[in-house]
Amino acid sequence: MNDLNLSLRQQTGPAAQRAQSDKRARLAVILVNWNRYADTIECLESLLRSDERVRIVIVDNGSSDGTEERLVAWASGAEPYKPPMGPLKRLTSPPMAKPVNLRVLHAHELDNARPGDEQVTLICAGQNLGFSGGNNVGMRFAFADPAIAYCWCLNNDTVVDPGATGAIVTRMNATHKVGMCGTQVRYYHRPGVWQALNGQRFKLLTGQSQGIGANQPVTRPFDPRKVARETDFVLGASLAVSRAFVETIGYMEESYFLYFEEMDWSVRNRGRFAIAFAHGAIVYHKEGGSIGSSDKKGERSAASEYYLMRGRIRFYRRNFPLLWPLQYPLGIGLILRRLLRRQPKKAAAMTRAMLGLSFE
Repeated sequence: MNDLNLSLRQQTGPAAQRAQSDKRARLAVILVNWNRYADTIECLESLLRSDERVRIVIVDNGSSDGTEERLVAWASGAEPYKPPMGPLKRLTSPPMAKPVNLRVLHAHELDNARPGDEQVTLICAGQNLGFSGGNNVGMRFAFADPAIAYCWCLNNDTVVDPGATGAIVTRMNATHKVGMCGTQVRYYHRPGVWQALNGQRFKLLTGQSQGIGANQPVTRPFDPRKVARETDFVLGASLAVSRAFVETIGYMEESYFLYFEEMDWSVRNRGRFAIAFAHGAIVYHKEGGSIGSSDKKGERSAASEYYLMRGRIRFYRRNFPLLWPLQYPLGIGLILRRLLRRQPKKAAAMTRAMLGLSFE
């Protein structure tokens, strides 16, 4: 199935007609998939309804669940999409007409591959490159198309409003020397509640962060300019970057593998590029589908705790070496807290991270 190309049946309706009228997409959406093809398909069904023409690049991180075959079957129409029940069914229903123009590339083909006229590209990495590595592969491929001005790194366990892509492009076009841009991120299973507005505030001394507007009802008023000013880093689940930013600051730091990449990006930026907030772009996030991340107390998996601790230590060692030693007593405190909660597996995983050992 190398370089598989499936023809696109044009959609109808105002949003699709506007997208079709633009010959070249300015925005590329990067999705990283790891053993969650059903989430990726739901996300694709929402993205294909976008009011802005986009190039979609999926990077599969060595999945073992038959992701490649299932995505090909979805794109061809051989495997019909069934929208989930619930209030967000409207974002992916009815299913998009098939076939969808899908191209499949494997890792050994990337050196000579360039974006073509396909709307969706599936890159099979053949191994788990982590969040940062997967996004970097997707962005490098997307930026090989000179028409692409922005890449939107979007978690695959999301669905988006059809106006989200247009709102991102409009905001980034309007922001002088734009580097990073976030969106509204609402909880998929609680669509009336924000996970974050744009991003998070960060406490340098303790390494703790808090989502702006987190767990507040979406009916609560907010000032978009104030949100943008208060954003220390954009939430990685929905993070758009400009070509100029990436060419100047560089790609995501891949040594983190998972967590702290967006914080590292913001620190490396050092104010050279602006942080924008596309407040009209709405994303619904399932949160933690692949590895068990969660904002809720006590619900993170042992793997999530491991990579959070490892990422914290690496982040400070790279960016704030004077505060790096402080992370060890703080980390010990977090480990003791897990033990008090009778979570020995999580405490053990965090201890291995502190000692620089592998997860397993």
